[in-house]
Amino acid sequence: MKLLTLNCHSWQEENQMEKIKTLAKTIQEKSYDVIALQEVSQLEGESIVYDQVKKNNYALVLLDELKQIGVTDYQLVWGFAHIGYPGYEEGLAILTKHPVINKEVFFVTKGQDTSYWKTRSIVRATIKYNEKLISFYSCHLGWWHDEEEPCKFQLDSLIEKLDRSHPFFLMGDFNNSTEIRDEGYDYLLSHDLFDTYELAKEKDSGITVKGKIAGWDQNKKDLRIDLILSSKIVEVLSSQVIFNGENKPVVSDHYGVETEIKL
Repeated sequence: MKLLTLNCHSWQEENQMEKIKTLAKTIQEKSYDVIALQEVSQLEGESIVYDQVKKNNYALVLLDELKQIGVTDYQLVWGFAHIGYPGYEEGLAILTKHPVINKEVFFVTKGQDTSYWKTRSIVRATIKYNEKLISFYSCHLGWWHDEEEPCKFQLDSLIEKLDRSHPFFLMGDFNNSTEIRDEGYDYLLSHDLFDTYELAKEKDSGITVKGKIAGWDQNKKDLRIDLILSSKIVEVLSSQVIFNGENKPVVSDHYGVETEIKL
């Protein structure tokens, strides 16, 4: 099974359509089974196409680009989180080639006012893969020391909602550096979750953020904050950073993570 997670920074990038085309061509080449996307935005004023997905939804535009190059087997699950950049409804998405058995969007923050940019939600898609159920959660969480919306509350809310009756993966931008002890990353691992990067037989640096980006305005360090976590120990063949200028062109202010797992 091939997985990809990417914070898209959608509609805030220069040469946005060129970057969408790069992402689509990579999806065509790699044929990922499941793709988790964060910061998947759409204009507030656009018309709804289906399930609250509007005409210029980044993931819908990506699907249209995929269709133009002959890739027609992905379906989209999208959920609204908050108003992000002015005029944009920001959410999360999961794309998959496999049958979606059920799906869910749920809040994990104390507040649920979608006009406030710190409000966070999670998108879950449960698929059938080799006749077994597997759930995938696309996650974009807050910061550990945020006094208004602390990440610990969000993680507790997420952990409480996890369905452990079958295997699952948490994928996304967790906004917690793996280098910092006794904060979000360690807290996640203390709840019977396993980092596929650490399990991987082949891996690179894992760095997904270099320097200052939105939300990390004072950052000067290399960060590994985009993760793929598993509910159980699995055989991970490889974990690679992608869209970092070395492994495919940059398409966002975050790099992506691709993982190949033997299930």
